[in-house]
Amino acid sequence: MLEKKKFLLLRRVCQGLILAAFALGSWLGVPLASGTLASSVWFGTVPLSDPFVLLQSLAAGHPLAGGALWGGFAVLAFYALVGGRAFCGWVCPVNLVTDAAQGLRRALGWRKARMLRIDKRLRYAVLALALLGSAAGGVVLWEAVNPINLIMRALVFGLWLGGLTAALGIFLFDFLALSNGWCGHVCPVGVFYGAVGRHAVVRVAAVRRDACNDCGDCFAYCPEPQVISPALRAIDGHGVGIDAIDCLRCGRCIDVCEQRVFEFSVAGRAAARFPADSG
Repeated sequence: MLEKKKFLLLRRVCQGLILAAFALGSWLGVPLASGTLASSVWFGTVPLSDPFVLLQSLAAGHPLAGGALWGGFAVLAFYALVGGRAFCGWVCPVNLVTDAAQGLRRALGWRKARMLRIDKRLRYAVLALALLGSAAGGVVLWEAVNPINLIMRALVFGLWLGGLTAALGIFLFDFLALSNGWCGHVCPVGVFYGAVGRHAVVRVAAVRRDACNDCGDCFAYCPEPQVISPALRAIDGHGVGIDAIDCLRCGRCIDVCEQRVFEFSVAGRAAARFPADSG
């Protein structure tokens, strides 16, 4: 049981520790993390900033402090290395909500059922509108409605109404209307980070794809199942690495695959150890 959920449990521990650090810093004054995921200071000295928030701030014409810029560059460099949407799978509190909705849909046999059809390119339109709106209005536009920010404000500042409303709205949207609807079709944060980590060296790879028995478990559990086929089926000569910008590096495909087809790897190394035509 633990083998099938090891990365899921690791992600929950990671998310829980990050949220606990902010909560302890705010409510008990423990010097771990102050601020929110948009802009924070860790251990009283290390500034970290969301580069997408900084980009909106620059578009709005806001002056940026040196610490915020360095913090943004540090975050940008990290996700460019490990894969941008690792933020979505390992850090973002909204992931807890969407995973719960997806799990309930799967338990009820609703995995493919949907009331809405939304083009995944909508995320790019929302991202462009966030930047253009910030430039036109002189405000950091997306952060006014960003559910990540609303949930963090609830946790840190006690503004529970906004945070709980955002979480409930996303849960109902993903559960009733479209699986992975918010993160995979609407949220501009994920697509921004996905672009940042487009050429990341850490990725999930189908290193033993010839061992696949077509059970379909990886597709059933992956929040972005369309990223699996090119690597698993060698579509258009694709290598074993899953390099699509939508991959969350969540490790669910690794967890649930009894044939051990998938593993985390550094770009190029998995392909060298396990050639595409080997079992």
